[in-house]
Amino acid sequence: MENAILSIKNLRVVFEDGFVALGGVSIDIGKNEFVTLLGPSGCGKTTLLRCIGGFERPSSGEILYKGKDIIPLPPYKRAINTVFQRYALFPHLNVAQNVAFGPDLRGEDKQKTAREVSRMLEMVGLAGYEKRKISSLSGGQQQRVAIARALINKPDVLLLDEPLAALDLKLRREMQLELKRIQRESGITFIFVTHDQEEALTMSDRVAVMRSGEILQLGTPEDIYNEPQSAFVADFIGDSNILPGTMVCDRKVRFLNCEFACVDEGFGEQAEVDIVVRPEDLKLRPMEDKLENVPQGVVESLLFKGVHYEMKVRSGETVLLVHSTHARQVGTRVKLFVAPEDIQVMHKSDCSPDVLKKHADRAK
Repeated sequence: MENAILSIKNLRVVFEDGFVALGGVSIDIGKNEFVTLLGPSGCGKTTLLRCIGGFERPSSGEILYKGKDIIPLPPYKRAINTVFQRYALFPHLNVAQNVAFGPDLRGEDKQKTAREVSRMLEMVGLAGYEKRKISSLSGGQQQRVAIARALINKPDVLLLDEPLAALDLKLRREMQLELKRIQRESGITFIFVTHDQEEALTMSDRVAVMRSGEILQLGTPEDIYNEPQSAFVADFIGDSNILPGTMVCDRKVRFLNCEFACVDEGFGEQAEVDIVVRPEDLKLRPMEDKLENVPQGVVESLLFKGVHYEMKVRSGETVLLVHSTHARQVGTRVKLFVAPEDIQVMHKSDCSPDVLKKHADRAK
């Protein structure tokens, strides 16, 4: 990446007990970019963030900031600040004193610092809160103070380690939009860690999906969701149906005992594959529909989810998850249709045992 402000090259972290937390991670992060590290617990995302911040020393590899390796530098000498999950605010200091902590520690001019504190608090939506006690603030307000305290140091890169985890659902969604606004207005590169798929898709310019100390896929939220490169990514980013299939030939695949046109090529003929179909891409048609040579099924459950209905449809031994704005009552027989461009074909080895078990459990 030409405009990369941060380049991670073959970063490995191996703990004393032999556990490999990072197995050779490489990623370039651009200036003014919002990148999210997404994955389940233990995948290495927080370890990677700690290495960037200087709180964990890697076993090997490079962390290049503007082309220079910063691994030897302690955290306070890096142009990088961190907002921790617990915020780490000082309860004996008021809001303004918390925000001003960095400049005061460096002995900067008090009047200039006061002006900067006011500007930072206005940016995070807390203008007029200078004298408030930390204990009087809500969780969302405390998070904004922590962000303001980081921003006043004018970092080029801001690291955020699951900062929304302690907030309730409504506030968390509000803060997702606020964080994105703050990132745009400040022009700072944000690297955000979360295990929440919705957060990643809502806020990010790019998402790095991690598992077992590796980045499985890096791309825009649209690419990650619509063009997953593995069954694990497809399953982790939103709901999905993962089905065993056979690649009959280029652009033709067989699953659910029927042949479908698809857009994938290069898998060979009669190759065993896994098929990923998003629940919203499965269309339920009435039995009198003239569609031929398509799977049939029976609706086994119906739940109203607000913006859509969630249905489970049994087709033979397989139970499929379907999202639709049109409800079909339990017991209704239906035909199943999926467009060629909505069928994602994956190599068989890409589907992890955990993913397969989850989909097998659905059929019970």
